[in-house]
Amino acid sequence: MALNKVEICGVNTAKLPTLTNEEKDALFERIKAGDTEARELYIKGNLRLVLSVIKRFSGSNENVDDLFQIGCIGLIKAIDNFDTTLNVKFSTYAVPMIIGEIRRYLRDNNSIRVSRSLRDIAYKAIYARENYVKKNLKEPTINEIASEIGIEKEDIVYALDAIQSPVSLYEPVYTEGGDTLYVMDQISDKKNKEENWIEDLSLREAMKRLGERERYIVQLRFYEGKTQMEVAEEIGISQAQVSRLEKNALKNMKNYLR
Repeated sequence: MALNKVEICGVNTAKLPTLTNEEKDALFERIKAGDTEARELYIKGNLRLVLSVIKRFSGSNENVDDLFQIGCIGLIKAIDNFDTTLNVKFSTYAVPMIIGEIRRYLRDNNSIRVSRSLRDIAYKAIYARENYVKKNLKEPTINEIASEIGIEKEDIVYALDAIQSPVSLYEPVYTEGGDTLYVMDQISDKKNKEENWIEDLSLREAMKRLGERERYIVQLRFYEGKTQMEVAEEIGISQAQVSRLEKNALKNMKNYLR
């Protein structure tokens, strides 16, 4: 994927406009009032955000123009749903939405198709989990889901993993002191060890239980290796608040994983 292109989808990326905070606030006021011109200006003023996101998918074989278009859809959804009363920057809200839109596109257009039988098992497991949580107000174990739908737990975990978006082996997991730990560093030589599959599934579920801001902080801190100060600057809150939210998020994840 050629990310060094100057023109993407007919847009000269070297001449993309940027907006000041004051301009963003003023445009959003106009957008709320139904001003379509302000909406277009806000979209154009945030296209650099889309470019920064699609760089994360440089390992993909997808056409950069296609990813840019999909990223723009995520940007537009973020603009249409952003609540200005929240104490967060627009970029903090928009980045996860752009990433999610691109990942859905890559998943749906992946050349490796998941079989119907695996999808059926995965959806049965998800449905059983939702019913269990409603009835018992807690998360079920893999064994409890397997018992409920009458399918081997190994098949359930395999099916759930099959419908997830692929992750690059070179995606950073944690960074400290200049040393980065990548996904490939965590892979065992033994294939399909049950405990590794279940641990990965549990971690994903634990992340889903966090609030949007806490989940984003955990992502920035432990997946992108940013310091608390860097996270604070990106989100627009104090380092003390980042520290408190981070500790609370890790505590909730730890309680869930017990």
